[in-house]
Amino acid sequence: MLKQIVFLKKRADMSREQFMDYYETQHTQLSRRLGAKPALPNAQRYVRRYLTPVPNPLTGEVIDPGYDCVMEIWWNSRADFDAAMKGLANPEMLQARLADERRLFASNSNPVCLVDEHDSPVGLHNTIPRLVLTPST
Repeated sequence: MLKQIVFLKKRADMSREQFMDYYETQHTQLSRRLGAKPALPNAQRYVRRYLTPVPNPLTGEVIDPGYDCVMEIWWNSRADFDAAMKGLANPEMLQARLADERRLFASNSNPVCLVDEHDSPVGLHNTIPRLVLTPST
């Protein structure tokens, strides 16, 4: 399994609520509205994590992380990821995607990363919990 993360900053003139609403109701549905193939073929999971800064438990400081959302997508393979990235750059849809992103994000230039995850034992029994994803109905 391969995970991609993207760090996203909302436009300055949008409230957090407007940003979340547009992302969830408009941007995530862009390919469908344009009558295109799925934007993320072979993606296994697509999650948006909206950030709310809270006090650092050691210093008490509330530090702005510089981003409003961390978007995550899980892929079965690097080949699936590469194919989706190539599809997102398709010239037939690229301008529509860029325009929609400008309605939502401060920039089209957002850090995109692949993640190597390493779990550590935690909790009462010092174990590594296993997340089991189940299809939603």
